[in-house]
Parts: sequence; structure tokens; C-alpha cells
Amino acid sequence: MKIRTSTPADSAHAVEIWQRAVDATHDFLTPEDRAAIEQEVKGFLPDAQLWLAVDAEDRAIAFMLLDGSNMEALFIDPDWRGKGVGKTLVDHAIALCGAITTEVNEQNGQAVGFYEKMGFVRVGRSDRDGQGRAYPLIHLRFSPQN
Repeated sequence: MKIRTSTPADSAHAVEIWQRAVDATHDFLTPEDRAAIEQEVKGFLPDAQLWLAVDAEDRAIAFMLLDGSNMEALFIDPDWRGKGVGKTLVDHAIALCGAITTEVNEQNGQAVGFYEKMGFVRVGRSDRDGQGRAYPLIHLRFSPQN
């Protein structure tokens, strides 16, 4: 596995990773919210500069979106979960930024556990997600001093 930046040719596959990852981990979303979020993702993800974890054939297996030192997104193809891909991307973000922040859906217990195992600490909570939907977010921070 290696990490590289995305190119326009990676866009459609990044959306597929998002779809598969959300379907595997976000069973708390209503079908209507899932569809609306997917439309939002399809609107911005193709133009976003992503960090990709790629397999030996240079095919994306996960992506991470950083905005400064904030990890806006981390999605792993379900076939690659539990194989160190997420840790590799988070370690890459830490190497680039040092201290980083992120948010995770409170209902996504596996993701909360992953981040806490990686050394992130809870620094806050919101009752709604960034679009105002009733999906609480846990605000997390990683600092090398943690």
C-alpha cells in the first residue's frame, strides 16, 4: 500500500469508496438523508484534493480529505477495513500536520473507537451534523502530546 494525492481520474472511484463505506458503517442514516448526502458528496468530492491509499495496482482503496490540520473525511473500502489502511492515512496526516482534528458521527461506534485507539481525545460534541441534520458529532483532537 502506498499513499498519493488524487487525480481527476480517481474521482468516480472515490465516490464509489464513499458509497460502499457509508453503506457498511452508517446504518443510522435515514434513506432520505443518505440520498441527500450522496448528492452533496457527488457535488464536491470530484474536485477535492484527496490523499489516497492505493493497492499494488495503484487503485484507490481509501481516501482522506484534509483541510489544513482538520481531517474532513476518512473513508475506507469495506474490503480493506481492519487491515491498517485507516491507521496509515491517519499517520500520514499526523506526519504532515502534527496536531489534527476531526469529527465523527456519534452513532458510528466503530469509527469513534478507531479514533480513540489512535490517540484522539474528545474535545466537544454537537447535536447536529454540519448540514444541520440530527446526527450528533463527536469533536476529536490528536496532538503529539496526547
